[in-house]
Amino acid sequence: MRFFNGMSQRFFRALRSRNYRLFVCGQSISLTGTWMQQVALGWLVYRLTQSPFLLGVVGFSGQIPTFLVAPFAGVAADRCHRHHMIILTQTLALLQSLALAVLFFSGMLKIWHVIVLSIFLGLINAFDIPVRQAFTIDMIEDREDLSNAIALNSSIVNAARLVGPALAGILITVAGEGICFLLNALSYTAVLASLLRMKISVRPVAESPRHFIRQMRDGMHYAYRSVSIRALLTLMALVSMLGVAYPVLMPVFVREIFSGGPQLLGLLMSVSGIGALGGAFYLAGRSSMRGLETRVAVAAFVFGIGMAVFAHSHRLWFSLVTLLASGFVMMVLFSAGNIMLQTIVSERMRGRVMSLYTMAFMGMAPFGSLLAGALAAQVGAAATLTICGMGCMIAAAFFFYHLPVFRTDPLLAKTTAGAVE
Repeated sequence: MRFFNGMSQRFFRALRSRNYRLFVCGQSISLTGTWMQQVALGWLVYRLTQSPFLLGVVGFSGQIPTFLVAPFAGVAADRCHRHHMIILTQTLALLQSLALAVLFFSGMLKIWHVIVLSIFLGLINAFDIPVRQAFTIDMIEDREDLSNAIALNSSIVNAARLVGPALAGILITVAGEGICFLLNALSYTAVLASLLRMKISVRPVAESPRHFIRQMRDGMHYAYRSVSIRALLTLMALVSMLGVAYPVLMPVFVREIFSGGPQLLGLLMSVSGIGALGGAFYLAGRSSMRGLETRVAVAAFVFGIGMAVFAHSHRLWFSLVTLLASGFVMMVLFSAGNIMLQTIVSERMRGRVMSLYTMAFMGMAPFGSLLAGALAAQVGAAATLTICGMGCMIAAAFFFYHLPVFRTDPLLAKTTAGAVE
């Protein structure tokens, strides 16, 4: 019993903060709805068009605003009240899901509606994601719990990724895609309720007001000066751009390789979520940053291998195992990178650096969506995943080359000195 109590305190120590506990409760429900909508939207587009290219176009439409707007959102995160901003973005996301549901059930939903509403949600996420990342430190009472809170955030996302796609597969079969859009809209009420119950102290602005563009440029310069931050962001940008081929082309593999339907699509996405959840819990149990840079490099390389292997698998059980492993290493890559960035970044630059992380993690995905859709239309889905997997391995090799820099970076030296695994 003492062992399990100790493990619980280690894995869930960030939950000691009331505001963070409220956040976890609300997000757990809301993110389940988000994954349901994502799976339903991809299936709807492919069902209506039978076009891998249009799957890529819809993915591009929902993600390109993040690339264009995130730097401005980062400045806003450093200048504005993050709590109020998140309430606004979550309210707008609710309205987007409600619009999809109304159009679907009225029989008026067309592909151009999906594209326009995807762009709208992309604009919302462009502000929501960097602000939410920077807001994590505002919710916890002990700064030493920051890395645990970030890892638990990833656990929440992937627990929802486990449940949401499976529910979506069942609901699409029984009632159609529209019910997923409606339930996602309703799920936002949970996170809004939790946000409204929080008691957040007004965060003092560390610097005098300056021109918006100048502050954005200062953030980019700050990130560029650190070789470690620059290498991390470059790796995550490349893997994100190439790795997005996995979810974008998944409906193609379900239909053409495994002759399945929405339930199988939900199963495949859920299995990947199980692996990612395992990766998040692995990171939540770590007590220091020591060695994370090596794990990031290995994770990126293994993820590339997983993509190439999955592309040529025709046995469902083997594909499930591959997705499980790929989900694990993907989570280690992006969550460990997030932890490293948030630990070493200056508080006055937090929002701006996290906006660059958002650009790397989410902003490069639209280009990957277009690339995946266009390549798949020309050479097939299997060849496309193989090419993208090889690209991830090359990016990992580039990061391996820069690993010695992490031992000498003064920012990382401060956080890992004397740390015990």
